[in-house]
Amino acid sequence: MTEPIPRRAARVLLLDAQQRLLLFHAFDPGRPDHTYWFTPGGGLDEGETMLEAAARELYEETGLRVDAARIGAPVWRQVTEFPFGGLRYRQDQEFFVVRVDSWQVDTSGFDEVERNSVDGHRWWTLGELAATDQRYYPENLPELLRGYLEV
Repeated sequence: MTEPIPRRAARVLLLDAQQRLLLFHAFDPGRPDHTYWFTPGGGLDEGETMLEAAARELYEETGLRVDAARIGAPVWRQVTEFPFGGLRYRQDQEFFVVRVDSWQVDTSGFDEVERNSVDGHRWWTLGELAATDQRYYPENLPELLRGYLEV
């Protein structure tokens, strides 16, 4: 087996005023029956910081423009390995919390891979996320989210 492709990524826990989290629904083109929910975010461009990537990815994937300097420190870091599109990745990712009153998601900034693999999005409450039998990443998302909700 070949070594996984190293990748650095910034991910965003986008929370609205109703304490709901935005997740995208997708499938792996290499395994079309493998569907899952995931947070906005993605890989760093050359020379980009995690904060800059978080702000750029949030804009590209949701249409929400946020100044990178106002996002704040990462709230969690994870190294994960996963297959996608027939390749295997080892991703070092940091998660950031961004809050909005509400937001109408605009996916017109999706790249080709996203347009071909992401088929929906929705806002989830913690209760819905904890109760679902649908797959989501990261797998400890309810526990991670619980620490950042204003309850």
